[in-house]
Amino acid sequence: MVRIYLAILALAVFFWLLRGFLSRPPEVVARYIKLIIAVFIGLVLLYLGATGKLNWLLAFLGILVAALTRFVPALLYYAPALQKLWFMFKSGKQSSEARHYSRSSNAAMSVEEAYEILGLKQGATRQDIIAAHRKLMQKLHPDRGGSGYLSSKINQAKDLLLKYVA
Repeated sequence: MVRIYLAILALAVFFWLLRGFLSRPPEVVARYIKLIIAVFIGLVLLYLGATGKLNWLLAFLGILVAALTRFVPALLYYAPALQKLWFMFKSGKQSSEARHYSRSSNAAMSVEEAYEILGLKQGATRQDIIAAHRKLMQKLHPDRGGSGYLSSKINQAKDLLLKYVA
């Protein structure tokens, strides 16, 4: 009977603490949750160490260290790509590639470069420029698996040439 009263008392205290816990700001709640998890892990490790059942964890840590030392060269080789993925993940709204493309597409383009991008010779007509642009965009548009950078350069080249041809 005493166990039932203790269980009811423990549930009442738990719900009372939970109600007070949830009325706090999210930053405080996150800090408390991290503290509770750290204390719980510390208590579990202390218990396992005191009872002599910590051997499996030490063996796992040994395997983890051995695996990390074996895969560190591969991780260092792929570090730039992993860093790029991390920044894309952290930015969320706009990928680093899109920011790079938008920055580089604002650079000034020469008329010769525009002709070279569209694959035309000097003195091409308005219809030639539009046809070359359409042909390249059908191949390189981002919706068809092409590059956003290349399509922005193609559009910039077409706009520049149409200003001079008009």
